[in-house]
Amino acid sequence: ELYQVQYPAPGAPTLARRVQDVLAPLVVTADATWGLDHGTWSVLLHVYPEADIPIVQLSIDATKPAAFHFETGRQLAPLRDEGILIVGSGNLVHNLRTYAWNRQPQAPYEWAVRFESAARALLLAGDFESLVDYETLGPDAALSIPSPDHYLPLLYVLGAGLPGEAVRFPVEGIEGGSISMLAVQVG
Repeated sequence: ELYQVQYPAPGAPTLARRVQDVLAPLVVTADATWGLDHGTWSVLLHVYPEADIPIVQLSIDATKPAAFHFETGRQLAPLRDEGILIVGSGNLVHNLRTYAWNRQPQAPYEWAVRFESAARALLLAGDFESLVDYETLGPDAALSIPSPDHYLPLLYVLGAGLPGEAVRFPVEGIEGGSISMLAVQVG
């Protein structure tokens, strides 16, 4: 059961303060009481199974427009030069309303495949602006992103990228017909 999983990665108060400085004048409030979200530990436990890396997790302010999240990623970019790995954990396509919950194998829905393919092409072309303006990408985008909470982490990663950096896709696949497992690596 997921609630039984323990991932005791250490925090990084000094890095948290550095993040606050980099994002100023945006107010970023530290909170050591919440713990790591499943979107953080469920990914990192596969990459760092010993939980031996310090982690600072940012919450997403869903009241802000997509451009805000991309620009926040741009502000975080200098941390890369300091050896900080910036990870955005979410899903390019994340529609639980259409997910095949019956545990029967479900081929990816055509709209999910079309949107993922279109997003890949935009990523490879370096057209991040269109991905920021995802709400203009048509009905396939609307079905793929019925709420932005799983999509917005991608914009942080894209914002933190440097012009001309390679984009790769080290993991791919669509689960349950409507959850893209596509991993996007910038740099």
